[in-house]
Amino acid sequence: MLCRRFLGACLSILTLASSPAVFADEPLLVYSARAEQLIKSVFEQFTKETGIEVRYFNGNEGALIERLKKEGDRAKADLLLTVDAGNLWYAAEQGLLAPFDSEEIAARIPAHLRDSENRWTALSLRARTIVYSTERVDPGKDHIASYADLARPEWQDRLCLRSSKKVYNKSLVASMIAHLGEDKTAAIVDGWVENLALRPLAEDSQVMEAILAGQCDAGIINSYYFGRLQAGRPDVPLALQWANQDSTGTHINVSGAGILKYAPQAEKAQQLLTWLTGPSAQGLFAAINKEFPANSKSPIDRQVHEWGPFKQDELPLEKLGELQARATRLMQKARYR
Repeated sequence: MLCRRFLGACLSILTLASSPAVFADEPLLVYSARAEQLIKSVFEQFTKETGIEVRYFNGNEGALIERLKKEGDRAKADLLLTVDAGNLWYAAEQGLLAPFDSEEIAARIPAHLRDSENRWTALSLRARTIVYSTERVDPGKDHIASYADLARPEWQDRLCLRSSKKVYNKSLVASMIAHLGEDKTAAIVDGWVENLALRPLAEDSQVMEAILAGQCDAGIINSYYFGRLQAGRPDVPLALQWANQDSTGTHINVSGAGILKYAPQAEKAQQLLTWLTGPSAQGLFAAINKEFPANSKSPIDRQVHEWGPFKQDELPLEKLGELQARATRLMQKARYR
């Protein structure tokens, strides 16, 4: 009799342990490819407003996705927060993300900045555009109105680029393939390689440093790198040129998030994701990293606002993931390393 009672108690404990209720007071767990200083205050504000605690695990975007693939249904994380639409697309295609159902997110974030199956949404935007020396370049006379202009012969030995291995450049070239086709894109990338003043660099910040050192006159970077530099050096002799204003618009990429397929607290994860798309959270999330809010009704950081308005490429961001493999092959063929 005692054994039966003991067995019944054990079964009750096991049932309780496997019940969703056991997670009721557990913090949300976010796997984040964004650095702690870019998310800590945002999550603290969410906790302040909702009472829901958020923990986060930081790592490289590729490593986080591979970790989630290995964890499978044993995963304890609730939300994936990462950079670049290509990474979000890949996570979704690997079956790691669950569709969310939120009229608020749909109303706040334009369709081209979300997955068509609602597996992820953009949270902030960055322009991948041209940066140039204000001491040695006249944007009108030197022809830097487009990405293609940097392939012109007059730019020989004047161009710096980040390595093609970085997902940001893969996505840029993928967007060019979507708009121009492979042949025209290949001709532009070939021109870039011919015009390089230095071997491709590891970081966007190094591209700007090389320009400032007089090693080259222009390059292509994510706008927030310029924002960070300018915040510490307001008089830095560099400026952004919004590319492709007479055609497709400047290439836009994102940081974004999706609810994980096996999230123990999916409902709370959707609450966090929805909150992150709201005007106040959007303003905070974007301003910390000198980005643009994905929600156009959100306030823009004053420094970022001073860069001026520009036409954004409205290519559905899913295309960046779909065409990334082709972009990689094209860059390899062009000897863009």
